[in-house]
Amino acid sequence: MAERPRSGGPLKATAAGTRQPSLTDVAGVAGVSHMTVSRVINGTGPVRPETRARVLAAIEELGYRPNSAARALVTGRTGTLGVVALESNLYGPASTLYGIENAAREAGYAITISSVSRPGRSSIADAVENLRRQAVEGVIVIAPHVSAGRALEAAPADFPVVAVGGGEAAPVPVISVDQRDGARRATEHLLALGHRTVWHIAGPEDWLEARDRELGWRETLERHGVGAPQVIRGDWSSRSGYEAGRSLAKEKDLDAVFAGNDQMALGLLRAFAEAGISVPRDVRVAGFDDVPEAAYFTPPLTTVRQDFIEVGRRTFGLLAGRMDGGDRHARALVVPELIVRESTGPR
Repeated sequence: MAERPRSGGPLKATAAGTRQPSLTDVAGVAGVSHMTVSRVINGTGPVRPETRARVLAAIEELGYRPNSAARALVTGRTGTLGVVALESNLYGPASTLYGIENAAREAGYAITISSVSRPGRSSIADAVENLRRQAVEGVIVIAPHVSAGRALEAAPADFPVVAVGGGEAAPVPVISVDQRDGARRATEHLLALGHRTVWHIAGPEDWLEARDRELGWRETLERHGVGAPQVIRGDWSSRSGYEAGRSLAKEKDLDAVFAGNDQMALGLLRAFAEAGISVPRDVRVAGFDDVPEAAYFTPPLTTVRQDFIEVGRRTFGLLAGRMDGGDRHARALVVPELIVRESTGPR
């Protein structure tokens, strides 16, 4: 059978200028039916290799871009994922979101973000449902709070949802950095330098990461037969670290501190400097997160680095598995890394 004649020629102009090429235009240039073009674009039926090549060449020649809404109706795929995120400028949540966006972009997905100011059961459930109504293919919930982890119990069983954090009991696939292991690494490092014990400035009690870091610190001291000093609790801010530092400066036997994050460690260093306490000569200090500024603190800060790009990659992998009907209770841990700098250096 002879091929249909190629239409060729310029596209018709409109008042707004040259119109966008259509599926029919591609069919005309390729010499095939519009249904054949649709099968090539959407992968919904058999097409001979030579025909597929002609269609693809016509798409390239015309600069045709498929209508995403129409394509979604055919394939059931929108190429968009939803993320429920806490309204926060803290380094951890913000970096987690960046890691997820990076992984999604590499996989050809767009991201729609729904921010919540308070991570309660109803707010997260409403955010997930709102994203679902926008036809996202799946949802990632960044759940660093205890209440956010509990809210995941309301996640729909018939829709792909995964969490970053959320706790061990979360009824959805969970990816997290091994916070307990990171705290263990920092505490072990300080004990190995000959300190009798290690003090701890913990984050807020309602944060899962703060709980795990405190637990890792406490377990490490117990394993070494060392008594745990009273925990001083902050709110992740440099100001709370500063206030903790002013209190700790009064302790006579103080010689090592593990701060729950780098911002609190920054405030701690300021308070020690004002009190005439030299780091690391008098007290050694370690933090957690490895914020970009940590290497430029005075002195440069020993800290625990979280690989947020890997977190994003693993999160996307778990969600892709759920979208394909995978295990609803999958778990994955990303191992952190201890970065040693001058704040725990020689005296």
